[in-house]
Amino acid sequence: MTDRLPQRALRPVQRIVTGHDAAGRSIFKSEDAASPSMIASGDATFLLVWTTERVPADNNDETDGRDRDAGLTLDRGSVIRIVDMMPGRQSPMHRTNSIDYGIVLDGEIEIELDDGATRTVRQGGVIVQRGTIHLWRNTTDRPCRIAFVLIEAAAYRHDGQPLPEIKP
Repeated sequence: MTDRLPQRALRPVQRIVTGHDAAGRSIFKSEDAASPSMIASGDATFLLVWTTERVPADNNDETDGRDRDAGLTLDRGSVIRIVDMMPGRQSPMHRTNSIDYGIVLDGEIEIELDDGATRTVRQGGVIVQRGTIHLWRNTTDRPCRIAFVLIEAAAYRHDGQPLPEIKP
């Protein structure tokens, strides 16, 4: 598979960031548009929109949240990322110590759990992923765009023991 997007590429993502002026009034701090970039595996494109260093977030931190390294998943804090999953591709199985909200913006995606159970999430659908082992699979012939919000969480405990993270 090539690193080019399929013929029906998705639009760039508009990002508007607000803040405060010296008098404490609301202002628009920045506005831009960017397209997701292909990750090394060729399975998907990622666009980091914003991160916070911790939870709860600090609205006095003037760092552009896009400038923090968020890795593929989440080390701490929170992340919002746009992911375009390529047709016929899938992510590795993974689990993170986070609660993840996946909102399908365009297309559809299948989620598979470690026991093989699957569900399809269509445009407008939301998946709340609570520290379970899972993968994402695009079984269609066009990209699927998903907004993922990941928020740091304590590890799920089974029989009193925290389940380990499994990061790709």
